[in-house]
Amino acid sequence: VQLQASGGGLVQAGGSLRLSCLASDRTYSTQARGWFRQSPGEERTLVAAIDWNRGTTYYADSVEGRFAISRDKSENTMYLQMNDLRPEDTAVYYCAADSSLADMKRSHKFVDYWGQGTQVTVSS
Repeated sequence: VQLQASGGGLVQAGGSLRLSCLASDRTYSTQARGWFRQSPGEERTLVAAIDWNRGTTYYADSVEGRFAISRDKSENTMYLQMNDLRPEDTAVYYCAADSSLADMKRSHKFVDYWGQGTQVTVSS
C-alpha cells in the first residue's frame, strides 16, 4: 500500500490548510485511515482518524472543533481541513492506514502503512 500526502506549508496563526492523502489500495488493510503529527523530539501522535467504510471520525482533544477529517471514496483520498491554526500545530504531518482503527488510536507503533511526511509550519 502506498500513501501519498500533500498540502503542507507555511501559514500565519489563525489561517487554514488542507492536507490530502491518496492511497493506492482500498481493501480491508486500509479501512482505518488517519493523520498523525510529530514535532522534533516528540512522539508521533494521532490527530484525526476515519473509518473508511462507515465514515465515523475521531479527533484528538487538541484539534477538536478546528480540524475536520473527510474522505472521497471514489478518489480513494483522505483530507484534513485545518482551520484556526496555532503555532503549536507546527509539525510534520503523516497520513496513515491500517486494518484497525483501535490499533491506530492505541499507538503509531501499531500502524501498518505510512505516507511521507508533509511539513506544516504556523507562524505567530
